[in-house]
Amino acid sequence: MQHLVKTPLSDWNHDHGAKMVPFAGFDMPVQYASILAEHEQTRQKAVVFDICHMGEFYLSGQGAAAALGLAVTHDLETLAPGKCRYGFLLNDAGGVVDDLIIYCLAADSYMLVVNGARIDVDFETVKSRLPAGLTFTDASAETAKIDLQGPLAFDVLKDRVPGDFSGLKYFNFAWTDFDGQKLMVSRTGYTGELGYELFLPAGKAVALWEALLADPRVAPAGLGARDTLRLEMGYPLYGQDLDEDHTPAEAGYGWLLTSPAEYAGKKGGGAVRQKLIALEIPGRRSARHGDAVMDKAGKTVGVVTSASFAPSLGHAVALAYVAADAAEAKSFTIAAARAELPAIRRALPFYKSGTARKSVAG
Repeated sequence: MQHLVKTPLSDWNHDHGAKMVPFAGFDMPVQYASILAEHEQTRQKAVVFDICHMGEFYLSGQGAAAALGLAVTHDLETLAPGKCRYGFLLNDAGGVVDDLIIYCLAADSYMLVVNGARIDVDFETVKSRLPAGLTFTDASAETAKIDLQGPLAFDVLKDRVPGDFSGLKYFNFAWTDFDGQKLMVSRTGYTGELGYELFLPAGKAVALWEALLADPRVAPAGLGARDTLRLEMGYPLYGQDLDEDHTPAEAGYGWLLTSPAEYAGKKGGGAVRQKLIALEIPGRRSARHGDAVMDKAGKTVGVVTSASFAPSLGHAVALAYVAADAAEAKSFTIAAARAELPAIRRALPFYKSGTARKSVAG
């Protein structure tokens, strides 16, 4: 039997009737009420997600910026304290070991936030690329992460968490105190809506979770809604849309590879053999991960990586890797389990009414 790692909120989730599933080796809530209800709540009001399975590393010491810049794709020369940036950890061939966000805490001081399934791999990979003399620690087990997402997220944050965050811009962060402990408030998220990712000591997770849920505008949401929300935005999921066999450029993120540093994997990171494309599927029937994608002649040219019915749109959507020389076609056919599904190539995001970048006022 698989031993699952509990998050600081696992007991609360079990006690409150969440449907739990194994995810990345953790005991995680897939839903509380229903995926559709939680999806709608996120798009219309506000939700909280238990994202405590994510990993957090800290790096500091003289020369940390230069050293980290050789280990990851992020341009750290232009990342000022109080700001964070999305990017990649690559293998030597340019494949994606993980996608991660790096937070600049101060000069030569950083926090790295990584996917839960990749904590050990990421830590050892980065560590192997760092020179002696730097302090590099894995704080994942002691750190809780709660995501507050939805168009009403700022209003909830203002009422439930000390501090003024009205001036906090997208991909910026600030600090406050909650229940006697430091709390990082990061204006980031994975839903396309206005939102904040909240980092604090694991022992305070339940107190913050319950404080946010005490607001009538907030409901808990699980991994099921998180997946439909991110897919409507076209955000990639590591292990499905991103992996060590594909480069950032193939996933559509070549535009992020701007760092002047000679980081590991730089030479291969821009290679494009396949392209991750967005597909609209008429109707409610969804494709599945691994389904073949065919061109108009019936030739298999790719494979579905992520797919779902998109509740905000009323039809199904998918992401798929397709051979580069076939990726610009307007239409494809997906060989699903019980039917062939027509699919139309679209530009991302599928859902265009997200509030993630909207201005907020105190």
